[in-house]
Amino acid sequence: MTPRQSVVLQVGPLGLCGVDEAGRGPLAGPVMAAAVMLDPARPIDGLRDSKKLSAAARERLADEIRLRAVAWCVAEASVAEIDQLNILQATLLAMQRAVAGLSRAPDDVWVDGNRCPNWAWRSQAVVKGDDKVAAIAAASILAKTVRDQHMRRLHDEHPVYGFARHMGYGTALHLAALKAHGACPQHRRSFAPVKSLFQ
Repeated sequence: MTPRQSVVLQVGPLGLCGVDEAGRGPLAGPVMAAAVMLDPARPIDGLRDSKKLSAAARERLADEIRLRAVAWCVAEASVAEIDQLNILQATLLAMQRAVAGLSRAPDDVWVDGNRCPNWAWRSQAVVKGDDKVAAIAAASILAKTVRDQHMRRLHDEHPVYGFARHMGYGTALHLAALKAHGACPQHRRSFAPVKSLFQ
């Protein structure tokens, strides 16, 4: 995509809340979810799936989202909760916490993907919603930027794993570090590459 091209995303009504997560796949760190309610009168240019943006663009947009959104909240499910519940249920829990943490109640909640948590809000799942709906794209950006910041802090605590480079994903560098140093408390012991170390 060239800088002059833009993606037109559905804005939706004022009471619409978009929800997305970051960190389902990594071997370490929490899973984060964000809930965002945008103001149709204060559009944010450049919103799209966070994975399709550079790190600098994500950070810039995250600042704009916090400034212009009607309400927003980022929540997490911990490594312990991921191992206890499984990653799907932990992700749904983080989503519930994010929506519950909003400063105003939404009228509708649209969730990226094909499944919504079991909650009281009127909601629908939107497959590839982070590239279709502005509020979901905004949520994907907040979830990703907050989780990346968290992983950089974990890197300072556990530098041998290279968390700042791969954000906990199972890269060759990460797998080599796991083999050399074993797991730290921030590794998900229910995930196969980590679990194998304890068998």
